[in-house]
Amino acid sequence: MAAEISSIPPARFPTHHAAADIHPQARILCEIIATAPAHEVEARLAASQMQAEPEFVQQVLKHSYNTPSAASKFFRWAGLGRKHTPYSWNLMVDLLGKNKLFDPMWDAIRSMKLEGLLSLTTFVSVFENYCIDGKLDEAVMTFDVMGRYGIQPDIIAVNSLLSAMCREDKRTVKALEFFERIKAKIPPDADSYAILLEGCEKEGNVAKAKTTFGEMVIRVGWSPEYMYAYDAFLNTLVRGSHGDEAIKFLQVMKGKNCLPGLRFFSNALDMFVKQNDSAHAILLWDIMVGSGLIPDLMMYNVIISLLASNNDIDNAFRLLDEMVFHGAFPNSLTYNMIFGCLIKNGKVREVGKFFIEMIKNEWDPTPANFAASIKTLFDGDDPEMAIEIWKYMAKNNISPRDDSANAALLGLCNLGRLTDLRRFAEKMIDERITIYESTMTKVKNAFYKEGRSAREIYDNISRKWKSSCLQV
Repeated sequence: MAAEISSIPPARFPTHHAAADIHPQARILCEIIATAPAHEVEARLAASQMQAEPEFVQQVLKHSYNTPSAASKFFRWAGLGRKHTPYSWNLMVDLLGKNKLFDPMWDAIRSMKLEGLLSLTTFVSVFENYCIDGKLDEAVMTFDVMGRYGIQPDIIAVNSLLSAMCREDKRTVKALEFFERIKAKIPPDADSYAILLEGCEKEGNVAKAKTTFGEMVIRVGWSPEYMYAYDAFLNTLVRGSHGDEAIKFLQVMKGKNCLPGLRFFSNALDMFVKQNDSAHAILLWDIMVGSGLIPDLMMYNVIISLLASNNDIDNAFRLLDEMVFHGAFPNSLTYNMIFGCLIKNGKVREVGKFFIEMIKNEWDPTPANFAASIKTLFDGDDPEMAIEIWKYMAKNNISPRDDSANAALLGLCNLGRLTDLRRFAEKMIDERITIYESTMTKVKNAFYKEGRSAREIYDNISRKWKSSCLQV
C-alpha cells in the first residue's frame, strides 16, 4: 500500500492471546507483530523464516486489529512471496477501516481493483466502518462510487448500507433520506423495509414507521415471511403509546394471515403493563387467543395483575375461567390478585364466595389479603364470613396472623358483639397473638360503654393482655 500508516492508540479488539484455535506458526507471527518495535517488524518477520501461507495470513490479520501499523507491514511482507487471497485483502481493508485509517483503506481498495479482487464484501466493510465512525456521508459516497470500481450496486448493497446506518444511534432519518434517493433506481425489497422499520423502532420514530410501513405494503404486499418488519412496526406503535393503531393493524394482519408470534404478544403485553393500559392489553389478548396462540401461566398472571390493578374484575374472572382450557392452571398469585381486587372494590358477596373457591382449590390468601378480607367483610355487613375466615386461619395455623386477629377484634367491637369479642380476645392472648394497643383501646371503649359488669370483663382481658406483653 502506498500510504504509510501512522501509529494510533490501540483499540479494544480480540488478540491472539485469547484465541484457542490459532495455528502455532500464526501465533508466533502474531507475537512478532504485537511486540516488535515498528522499525523492526519486517526484519523480524524475515528472520523467522516462516512461510506466509494464506491460512496463516488470515489468522494473523484477524488477531492484529490492535496494531494496524505492524499488521500493514506484515501484509506487505507476506505479499512478497505469493499473492494475497481476496479474503486476506478484505480483512486488511476492514482492519484499516476499524482503526479509522481511511486513506490507507482506499489505497488497499485501489490495489484490489488493479488485481481484480474487489467484491461487494469489500464495500460492505467500508459502509460499516464509516457509519461506526459517524461518517454517514462518506458511506453514501462509497456506495455512489462502487460502479467506478467495477462493482454495480444492487439491492444487497442498498440493504447493507441501510443496515450499517440504522445500527448507529439516531441515524435512521439519514438512512431514509438515502432510501428516498435510491429507491427509484434500485427497487427495494422486504428486507429494505424491515431494516428501516427496525431503525424506527430503536429510535421510537412512530411517524416515519407509519409512512415506511404504508409504503412497504403497497410495494411488496403482505407475507408471513415479512414478520421481522411487522414486529418492528407494531413494537414502535406500542412503545410510542399508539395502542389504538397497534390493535387496528393487528386486526388487519390477522385478516392477511400475517399475525406475529407469541414472542411479540408477550413483549407487547409487557409494554402495555408498563403503560398501565389495560384497555389495549385485553384487546391484544383477545386477538392473540382468538388466533390460536396459547399463552402460558406467566402471561396470564401478567394480564390478570394489570386488569386487577385497573379494577377490571369482569375480564379478570373471564381469563381465570379460560386458563385451564389452555393448560395454564392458576396459582396462588393468580387467585390472590383477583381476591385483592375484590377486597379493594368492596365486593363483599364476591369476597366470601371467592375465598371458598380459593381454599377449595388449595390456594390460601396471603396474610395481607386475609386481614383485608376480614376487615372488608365486617365493614360490609357479612361478619359471619369474616369470622369463618378467621377460624380457617386459626384452624390451619396460618401465620403471621396478627393483623387478621386485630381486624377481627375491631370488627366485633364495631358490631358490639361483646360475647364473641371476649372469647376471641382471650383465645388470641392465650395463643400469644399480638393485639395492638390501638385495638385494645377500641376493645375498652366497646366494653366500658355497656356498664359496670362489662367493664370488669374488659379489665380482666386487659390484665391478661398486659401479662402476655410482659412475657414476650
